[in-house]
Amino acid sequence: MRQPTTYEIVIRGRVSARLLRPLLDDFFLDHAGDGVTRLVGDIGDSSHLHGVLAHLISVNIEVISIAPLGADGPGRRA
Repeated sequence: MRQPTTYEIVIRGRVSARLLRPLLDDFFLDHAGDGVTRLVGDIGDSSHLHGVLAHLISVNIEVISIAPLGADGPGRRA
């Protein structure tokens, strides 16, 4: 079985936890001071990533970037 990859998803604005509720079990939520919200969490495979993106699009959230984090990268959860 493939190990999940930790991703950082950056979205524009301060997004409420209510809109992100379906994702909060899998992601850490950080409202950065620079006008963006960061989600950091483990993605199991491409279908999981597509599902996360589908949810964000369905609630009209603008995704700025999606990037895998290295094993020792910032935001890595133990």
